[in-house]
Amino acid sequence: MQVSRHIGITGGALKQWFIAQCYDSACVGLLWWAGLTALHVPWAPFWGLLAAMLQFIPQFGTVLSFFGPALAAMFVGWETMLYVLILYARVPIWASLTVPIFLSLIFGFWGVLLAAPLLAVIFAYRALARSRAKPTIPQQTPPGQVITGGQLISPGDPSERIPRGE
Repeated sequence: MQVSRHIGITGGALKQWFIAQCYDSACVGLLWWAGLTALHVPWAPFWGLLAAMLQFIPQFGTVLSFFGPALAAMFVGWETMLYVLILYARVPIWASLTVPIFLSLIFGFWGVLLAAPLLAVIFAYRALARSRAKPTIPQQTPPGQVITGGQLISPGDPSERIPRGE
């Protein structure tokens, strides 16, 4: 495979990962904003925007986005802080930790930092390999069609001349 093809696959995978990361960040920010507003936490729009921006930091950003709203909720009351903790627990953080933990064991800090983009590139190459490995399915003759000499004959007039292979 040519180097330009590898660059295209890797660049495309990273572009799609970045777009997905932007959507994910926007959704997380909006959900934080809505949830914190419903809980009457001070500065809810700010915490939502901060959570959206911190979402770009793999694994640590989601944890960092919890501390500000939790601290602000403590000034409202312990019950509100408990609700903020419940709101934060709704995010399935355990699922997003398995790959970075595994890569951190192999590559250290860089494994954690690059886990998500590396996973996107790996899945792009996996999809390419699967698309190449599709077995060819032999084409069947449509119903009502007669095959003579390996060529389809029109169901029309049987006296038509059958062309021979050229």
